[in-house]
Amino acid sequence: MEREFAATAVVWLTAWIPHLLAALALLFAGFWLAGTAQSVLLRLMDRQRGIDTTLRGVLGAVVRYAVLILFLVAAVGQLGFQMGSILAVLATAGLAVGLALQATLANIAAGVMLLWLRPFRIGDQIEAGSAAGRVVEVGLFACELHSPDGVFQFVPNSELWNKRLVNYSRLPRRLVSARIQLTDPAALPVIRAMLAERSAGDPRWLAEPKPDAFASELSDDKIIVTAQVWTNTANYAALARELPEALLACAVAHRARKT
Repeated sequence: MEREFAATAVVWLTAWIPHLLAALALLFAGFWLAGTAQSVLLRLMDRQRGIDTTLRGVLGAVVRYAVLILFLVAAVGQLGFQMGSILAVLATAGLAVGLALQATLANIAAGVMLLWLRPFRIGDQIEAGSAAGRVVEVGLFACELHSPDGVFQFVPNSELWNKRLVNYSRLPRRLVSARIQLTDPAALPVIRAMLAERSAGDPRWLAEPKPDAFASELSDDKIIVTAQVWTNTANYAALARELPEALLACAVAHRARKT
């Protein structure tokens, strides 16, 4: 009896081990080919100018997972399972995984909608809920953001899709505003003249729409002046720092001339 069992086991192992080795070889080949296909696709997209860089991460992930699934099905088929049974098991497992990973599927759906509607692109400065920063990568499940203070953020796509999203880089021009407190109302025309002079001499300070300064708050002993200047979006950060300094320098110069 023991000899018959041993003989049967030897025969079974002799017939099954080649299939197991073939399945393992397919898995290793699948992982290698999936990574290679993803890398090749990303390099090809980098060379093509007409392809939006926002699609890079998602298309690369789709290709990688598609290759892995194909080789996984082929590896399971090497173990003797029928393809119909494999597909039925995968469908059942997919349903179970879908129910267990509803949040993950929501991220995928949100990623598809973000790519379809394009509320932002790679390089845009955005804010949605508690997440804010420059978009570095749009993935199948999440987006990578870098905040202005150098903080890495890995934000699920559903967090960006289900929140009010502000894109600071989408439009070509932005309005820069700054406020200064004055005690002499006569300084207001001086500030207006300074803004006009800057817009005529510095191309970053757009002449149209015209810069303006107005009294936004009044009291018995002081006046709050708000200055507004339009600039190209790329120059917004620089002018947001320069405008308050220019207002302060103008007010100090006016006070010095009066004394």
